[in-house]
Amino acid sequence: MAKFSDIKGFVFDLDGVITDTSVFHSQAWHQVADKVGAPWSKELEDGLKGISRMDSLEMILKAGNVSDKYTDDEKVDLATEKNTNYLKLVDQMTPDNILPGIKEFLDDLKSNGYLISLASASKNAPKVLSKLQLADYFPEIVDPKSLSKGKPDPEIYLKGAELINLNPEQCIGVEDAAAGVESINAANETSIGIGDPQVLSAADVKFNDTSEMTLANIKNQMD
Repeated sequence: MAKFSDIKGFVFDLDGVITDTSVFHSQAWHQVADKVGAPWSKELEDGLKGISRMDSLEMILKAGNVSDKYTDDEKVDLATEKNTNYLKLVDQMTPDNILPGIKEFLDDLKSNGYLISLASASKNAPKVLSKLQLADYFPEIVDPKSLSKGKPDPEIYLKGAELINLNPEQCIGVEDAAAGVESINAANETSIGIGDPQVLSAADVKFNDTSEMTLANIKNQMD
């Protein structure tokens, strides 16, 4: 792990770190489940997290034993409908959807001269940031279309450092998922994990939630 004084930039994940759009994904999938007559449960909802769109749809159809009732084309239509529903929910986002302490932390980073980039696999990230009125903090956003590999591969975090012209060793990556922490570590950046410390045991610095993440608290854990 680097020394705190060596750090010049921060590379952020979006979901679960800056805001929580997983609730909107769940709402949009719930609408699809209701439409196809599949029972909605906490287990199903949790099982869909981090799963691709078509795989998520299959899980819902299987839960309702209706997988063979739909043609491939109809399945694509259902998945597209889910995305449309999701984007309508994203459209209603406001700065109230920023997770606790994050706006203050970003202000602190800016006033202390740290560089900032975003490393999210979400194609909707620019739209989400604009709804949260945080776009000005993130002049540099990794384009998911430019990536050949997903997390836990380090590619996205290496790109995040490159965009702000820093070596990975000069960056801290911020994540809420184990695969993301693995990606940061593999990129040779210092990792912050936000959430269950047992799930994120590989993170260099750990916080239970975003409100605990301050420069002073990060320094305490690093030095």
